[in-house]
Order: sequence, then structure tokens, then C-alpha cells
Amino acid sequence: MTETVITVQGTARAEYSPERSILSFTIAADGPDRTDAVERVTAALDRVSAAIADRHDATAGPVSAWSADRVSVTAGRPWTNDGSVAPIVHRAAVSGRATITGLDALPELVEAIAAEELAMIDGLEWSLTEGRRTSVLTEVRSRAVKDAVTKATIYAQSIGLGSVHAVALADPGMLGDPGAGSGPQPRMERVAMMASDARGGAFSLRPEPIVVEVAVDARFVAR
Repeated sequence: MTETVITVQGTARAEYSPERSILSFTIAADGPDRTDAVERVTAALDRVSAAIADRHDATAGPVSAWSADRVSVTAGRPWTNDGSVAPIVHRAAVSGRATITGLDALPELVEAIAAEELAMIDGLEWSLTEGRRTSVLTEVRSRAVKDAVTKATIYAQSIGLGSVHAVALADPGMLGDPGAGSGPQPRMERVAMMASDARGGAFSLRPEPIVVEVAVDARFVAR
């Protein structure tokens, strides 16, 4: 009986709506007086922390977790336009993160933080919950294997053979074929987009879908 070895790469791609967002922010103040800069940042952090804490519930959300670093202080003497050294400037700053699972509440929280004169929203990172991420990867990996079977079957039929039987499945590049592994690796893209008026305006939050791409190398025997 004629047998032919067929090696293919199966791929799959899917998009899913984000289920949570990680919001990062910074609060900073500059000034000639170190104590004043620290006090201004500390006061602003207290107000931001209160706004987040009011929404914090580890199980029910909308904020499931949050944290803030300690206030740090640096100092430097900036150069002036005429080339001279200006008086020393102290900079106090603190950064924080909040994980939001109740996405309907996200615009309100973003506005509450941005309303602070010293606060800046650094970014939003959209993602899936851990449980959902596991099920999504399982689903897309299964589709990648089915894609490999389909490809191998088509190749076999094109040379007059009827059936294919898998003899090896592996992540890209692990079957030892020269040049293998150039296809998409298992990955999950998380994209954040945020458009807003700089201060006091309404925020328009436009999360991109979570893109999941998986590739699998497969070897079959066709008969």
C-alpha cells in the first residue's frame, strides 16, 4: 500500500470581547519646595484612592483589585534657555493600577481620576479573565488542529490517497523541519484605545477585541 508522509501547519484566529481592563495612572507634582510637592501628591493620591476604594469589591467589582506605590521624590537643576542652571526643582510622583471587571463603570472611574489636576491616565490594558482565557486558548488550539487535518486531507486527496492518520503534533518548530516555526505562535493580543478630552471632558472608551492566534505543526501518514 502506498504511503506518503505529509507535514503541515494548522492555524486558527479568533476575536473576543474584553472582560476586564487594567487602568494605570500617575500622580506627580513639581516645585522648589520638597515638602510642598510631597504633600500635594499625597493629598491627590488620597482622593484618587478614595474614588477607587468606593468601587472596590474583590468578588463583585466593578474594581476587583487595585494598588499604589509609595510616593517617590527626585530633585534636579534644570538648564535655562540662556544656558545657566536654574534653582533646584523637586518632583514627587506615585503610580497606581486598578483592575476593572465591571466595564460599565470604567468611564466614570476614568473621569474621577482625570479630574485630579495632578493625575494622568497612563493607559488601559484590555484582557480576558483567567478562566475565560484558558477556555479560549483551548478552543482556538482545537481549531488549529482541525485546520491541520483539513490541509493534510486536501493534500492527500490531490495525489490520489484517501485517508490521513496523525503521527505527530507539536508547537511550531518542534518537529525538526528546516524553516519550521515561521508561522504564528500561540499568542493573545491585548490592545487599548482611549480617546478623551484632556481635562474634564467626557471619555470615549473604545476597546479593541482580544485577538487570539494559535499555530500547530502536524505530521500525517496518508494512505
